[in-house]
Amino acid sequence: QVQLVESGGGLVQAGGSLRLSCAASGRTFSRYAMGWFRQAPGKEREFVAAINWSGGSTYYADSVKGRFLISRDNAKNTVYLQMNSLKPEDTGLYYCAADGNRIGTWRTAEYDYWGQGTQVTVSS
Repeated sequence: QVQLVESGGGLVQAGGSLRLSCAASGRTFSRYAMGWFRQAPGKEREFVAAINWSGGSTYYADSVKGRFLISRDNAKNTVYLQMNSLKPEDTGLYYCAADGNRIGTWRTAEYDYWGQGTQVTVSS
């Protein structure tokens, strides 16, 4: 069992930056690939970024490539999402998730555990 708690969301102007964190419970954090997803009101949850168990491989949605950076610190049981050059369309509830497959994927159904989410609002 893995429990995930996101933090770092907030209100920011377009062009600004935020850094999200996701703290995981348990001593098996390094066995999981981690992902970030987001959901805007009235829309389906969508993939943002993923990172494999070691941090050696990362994946991004086309909409955030070059602006967002996913990283992890296995010693701290934490995964991060650095978000730069934010746009109003980045607004949404951001979730982190853990995938026992260790590789990392954009497929929502592959993730075993989910956090409660942290709200990101980008004003124009």
